[in-house]
Amino acid sequence: MRKRLMTQNTATDHRWLDLEKLAQVEVTSEDASHPIEFALLPGASGAWHAADPGEQRVRLIFDQPQKINRIFLVFEETELGRSQEFVLRWSPNADAPYQEIVRQQFNFSPPGTIVEREDYRVQLPNVSVLELQIFPDRGTTTRIASLTQLRVA
Repeated sequence: MRKRLMTQNTATDHRWLDLEKLAQVEVTSEDASHPIEFALLPGASGAWHAADPGEQRVRLIFDQPQKINRIFLVFEETELGRSQEFVLRWSPNADAPYQEIVRQQFNFSPPGTIVEREDYRVQLPNVSVLELQIFPDRGTTTRIASLTQLRVA
């Protein structure tokens, strides 16, 4: 019998775009002790946290349009139960309307459910802008948004 061991498909076994070299990043707010680099750069420890409560956006603006095949996101919440939603969109240029990729809602229930991982296989040609909109708690506007990882391939 022929057999082989299947490997898990995680954020560590893929060739991710070097966002530091290929894109500018815009954030609606940022806690100085939790910068966006924590979520975007491989090997960084920690997570991005917004400075202000409520809805937040993280926008990647590529220097040159990119073909994107995969988007990997990780959100973590270890302290408070809440219902979070995010919307992922893209645009072929800064002036064009955004096209929605996915809208996802999930619940954190510490200490049980504290991590949400999303791994999307997509076929997006000529992406100039990729935007992540986060609603950290659908029931209130007092929660702070955070993002542990955003990887793009």
